[in-house]
Amino acid sequence: MDCWGAFLLCLCFMTSQSETMETSQDPLLWMEKLERMARSRNSTSAHPQGKARKGFRKEESTEPDQKESSLALSLIRGLERSLLNASFGGSNLTLQTPTIQSLVFKLGCSFPGLSLSSASVERDPQAWVSHAMQFPAQLTQDACRNSPRELRLICTYFLTDYFFQNTNSSLLNNYVLGAQLGSGHVSNLKESVNISFRHNQSLEGYTVTCVFWKEGASKHYWGVWSPEGCRTEKPSHSEVLCRCNHLSYFAVLMQLSPAQVPPELLKPLTYITLVGCSVSIVASLLTVLLHFQARKQGDSLTRIHVNLHASVLLLNVAFLLSPVLAVAPASESACAALAAVLHFALLSCFTWMAIEGFNLYLLLGHVYNIYVRRYLLKLCAVGWGVPALLVLSVLVAKNSVYGPYVIPLADSQENGTGFQNTSMCWVRNPWVHSILVMGYSGLTCLFNLVVLVWALRVLHRLRARDKVPSTRACRDSVTVLGLTVLLGTTWILAFFSFDVFLLPQLFLFTTFSSLYGFFLFLWFCSHRCRSEAEVEAEMEAFSSTQTTQ
Repeated sequence: MDCWGAFLLCLCFMTSQSETMETSQDPLLWMEKLERMARSRNSTSAHPQGKARKGFRKEESTEPDQKESSLALSLIRGLERSLLNASFGGSNLTLQTPTIQSLVFKLGCSFPGLSLSSASVERDPQAWVSHAMQFPAQLTQDACRNSPRELRLICTYFLTDYFFQNTNSSLLNNYVLGAQLGSGHVSNLKESVNISFRHNQSLEGYTVTCVFWKEGASKHYWGVWSPEGCRTEKPSHSEVLCRCNHLSYFAVLMQLSPAQVPPELLKPLTYITLVGCSVSIVASLLTVLLHFQARKQGDSLTRIHVNLHASVLLLNVAFLLSPVLAVAPASESACAALAAVLHFALLSCFTWMAIEGFNLYLLLGHVYNIYVRRYLLKLCAVGWGVPALLVLSVLVAKNSVYGPYVIPLADSQENGTGFQNTSMCWVRNPWVHSILVMGYSGLTCLFNLVVLVWALRVLHRLRARDKVPSTRACRDSVTVLGLTVLLGTTWILAFFSFDVFLLPQLFLFTTFSSLYGFFLFLWFCSHRCRSEAEVEAEMEAFSSTQTTQ
């Protein structure tokens, strides 16, 4: 009896151990079913799933139908149930297949928080990158408040978006990270769940949005991607941080920024830029030399023009050197220094444009009835000092603002999902670029545009009163064009880089901005060619008009 009892005891033990092993293998079986489903779909597709260039998603030509959608939903639900019911020793369980990774954690009511980081499970290290998830301590509070018990947190990582396809969706790395606490739904967390997606390439030029899979929101599939409850942050050029107040399946939607340059336009735009900047450099340098070579240094108006030419000369030289130094085997500090010089030159150029507008207002509005002591010295302090102070403040606050800046180009040969890069030394911080580049230039252009409209109105009143002949009207048209260039109002084209204006704006803005120094040279020459008597007569006419008003 003792032998038979021992035999039956061993048999029962082996049976129970077999059941435990079978239970622990159930999640792996569900994961293999999902793998087979994805492989069978890829084998019948005209575009088998492969590695997207540089780790970005390739668009698929086909999408699962409703029957496949229902099957995907049932398999994912089966995987979730099996993970919640799996038996294992210890505090966690990890299962893995080629494109799916599942983790289960046993949590108590005294949950202190959890941080997970995972290296790539893809065999090709260039295709996939690491990710991280951070769960707050608040995660288990609501569940433990109702019925204190042991909870299970399951995390499922999909290295394919096949089971979460949505129309016109493009996911970073095809990566989907999922988290679930027990069988309930966790939402409205005060402390956010942080999900970090890292990539081995720069994401500059891409619009990235953190989204979660919203079930039942689509008539054709079992869910759609939604940004509700998630906040998107970019700690670096190759990382996206999602802060969400609930648990679900998360991913990062990617879109090419609308202001991207098609690669087929890069060559003509580069040619226009090189030729235009070179011509402007020669014209600006010649203007400065002619001014210093003259016997008389000229009045304050001429000196203001020369300072504007000097800023344009510095801007064009720094701009032409910027792409060369960005790709040269030089130190990053040299590129950062050139980027700071380029930013300073651009701010100086816009500042002297604003000074031109202010000086024009004084000439026409006050007609030399105002005297400012050391006027030119004060203008130089503003024109050169303010930009220098702004750039130095940025460098003191954070010197990493300047450096190599990657400009991605759309790749039409891969349905717009791939990209090519070109680099230059420039501002890398989006806030600094928005405030001290776009904002600064926008305010300058707006101010000069108002001055230009006001000056043209004064000119129109004068000519209408004097009834000038058609030949003089033609000369006035040239004056209007000269004032438009002098005040830099053509730079407003930079704010029209969207939708149907993109391509025309690219060529118009590149042409006018690169040849800006040459246009200023023509204006300078026209002033030198006009006789002093004609200039004085014209200013007297302006003075009489202002006096009669």
